[in-house]
Amino acid sequence: MVSDPNRTTAAPLRRGRAVRPLAAFLTAAALLAGPLLATPARADDYPSWQDVQNAQGDEQATQDQISKVGDALASTQQKAAEASTAALKAGQAATAARADAAAAAARADQLTAQAEAAAQTAQQTHERVGTVVAGRARTETSSPLPVRLFTSAHPDQLLTRLGVMQRLDATWASLSSRALAEEGVAASLRDQAQTARAERDRLAAAAEQAAQQAQAAADAEAAAVQDLQGHITTLYAQLAALKNTTADVERRYRIGQQVAEQAREQAAAAEAAAAAAAGSGGGSGGGWDGLGGDGVNVDPAGAQAYAAGQLGNYGWGQDQFPCLYRLWMQESSWRADALNPDSGAYGIPQALPADKLAAAGADWRTNGNTQIDWGLSYIQGRYGSPCGAWAHEVANDWY
Repeated sequence: MVSDPNRTTAAPLRRGRAVRPLAAFLTAAALLAGPLLATPARADDYPSWQDVQNAQGDEQATQDQISKVGDALASTQQKAAEASTAALKAGQAATAARADAAAAAARADQLTAQAEAAAQTAQQTHERVGTVVAGRARTETSSPLPVRLFTSAHPDQLLTRLGVMQRLDATWASLSSRALAEEGVAASLRDQAQTARAERDRLAAAAEQAAQQAQAAADAEAAAVQDLQGHITTLYAQLAALKNTTADVERRYRIGQQVAEQAREQAAAAEAAAAAAAGSGGGSGGGWDGLGGDGVNVDPAGAQAYAAGQLGNYGWGQDQFPCLYRLWMQESSWRADALNPDSGAYGIPQALPADKLAAAGADWRTNGNTQIDWGLSYIQGRYGSPCGAWAHEVANDWY
C-alpha cells in the first residue's frame, strides 16, 4: 500500500507485526505522564454564565465573550488530548510488555523441554554403553585370548570371538564419545534454559509494572475527562446562548472548523516534507494491529448504528451508509481501539495523529461515537460524502 502525504488513515487490518521494544514504549509513556497529572483549570479560568448574560445585547461584548469561550474550549480540549495521549502510550507500553513476557515464557519452556530431551538421550546412550561393556565381558575368560588362540583345539571359534570383541570395542568407543557430546549439549541447554527463565521472570515483572502504569494512566485520564467534559458541555451551551443557536449545532460547527484547520496544517506540512524529500522516494502504509489500551468502549455494531443515525446531520441520506460501512470496516473494522503502531493512526476513522480526535470530545480515546463525529466531519470537509471517500479509498487504498 502506498501512503499519501496528507493521509489521516491507516491500512486494512493486518495482524502479527513485531512488538516494539519495551524500553521505547515505557520511555514514551513516561515522557507523556506529566500532562496527565496536571491539575484541571480553576473555575475562574472559564467564562461564567454571568459573563455571558452581561455580554448579551452588546455586539462587541458578545464577540469578545465568544472569543473567550472559544479559547476556553481550545484549552480544555488540549488538556483532554494530553491526558488521553498519555493513556494511549501507557496502554501501548503495557501491550508490548505483555507480548515480550509471553515470548520469553515460551522460549524458556522450549529450552527447558530441549534440555530434558537432550539429557534423556544422553542417558539412553550411556545405557547402550553399559550393554556393550557387559557383552564384551562375556567374551572374556580367565586366560588371555592370544594364549588361548595358540593352545585351543578350536582356534576358528576363538578368531570369531576376537572379531566380536573388536567390534564391541569400536562400538563402545563410538557410544562413549557420543554420550560425552550429548552430555555437553544437555548441559548447554540447561544453562540456556536457566538464563531464559530468569529473563522470563524479569519481563513478567516489567509487564506487571507496565500494566499498573497503564491502569493508573487510564484512571487519571478518566478523572480528567469527567471533569473536562462537564466544562466542555457548559461552554458549548454558552456559545449557543451567545449566538442564539443550539449546543449541538455549535459543537458540530466547531468540530468542522477544527477538522478543516487540521487538514490545512497537514497539507502545508506535507508540501514542506515533499519538497525536502524530493527524489528520495515515497513511503508505504501500514495496517493496524495494536489496541488503544484499557477502558475503550469497543462496540462495532453500536458504532455503526450511531453513525447511521448521524448521517442526516451532514445532509446525507441512508444510501451513503453502505459506503461508510465498507470504508471504516477496511480501515479499522469499526473498532474504537484500533491503533497503528507504526504511524500512530487511531480509532474508527484512523485519525493521524490520534489526538486530532480531541476536537470532537475529551473522551476521544475511549468513545467510538466521539471518533465517529470527528470522522464524519473529516469526510464532509474533504470528500463531500462517505461514497466520495470510499471511491477515493478504492482508487488509492487510502482516504
